[in-house]
Amino acid sequence: MGLFSFLGNKKSIFTSEEQTLIVEAIRAQERRTSGEIRIYIESKCKYVDPVDRAKEIFLQLEMTKTADRNGVLLYIAHKDKQLAILGDQGIHLKLGDGFWLSEVQKILQSFNATQFVEGIITIVNDIGNALYTHFPFDEASDKNELPDDIVFGR
Repeated sequence: MGLFSFLGNKKSIFTSEEQTLIVEAIRAQERRTSGEIRIYIESKCKYVDPVDRAKEIFLQLEMTKTADRNGVLLYIAHKDKQLAILGDQGIHLKLGDGFWLSEVQKILQSFNATQFVEGIITIVNDIGNALYTHFPFDEASDKNELPDDIVFGR
């Protein structure tokens, strides 16, 4: 896989193939769970703390409107080299702070090794596994509540 450019603009961050791989990973995990996974990427974080920005984006993307409050957002500000992973209250109560902190450290290791796409896919898979454990897919009632595409901000 190619490099995720922390210096590029939103059109050059991923090749179309890389973007497809990430979206396919999201879709594959969401077929196993009622949970929702979103990725939001922008160039600069408007706040000192990326978690605060992730909370704002979480609300803007209406991620609190899932039936089980089990949406998860991976937020990346590529020029500022900041990121956050934010889980809604339903999944956060199951996993706690330790899970999210561990996942942030894991993705940072991948990013430091210039394995950006691979790191994102690994985190999507980890989040999907956690969601599956606590919110397995129920064919009778589950539906895709949020879009799967990567959201690109400014």
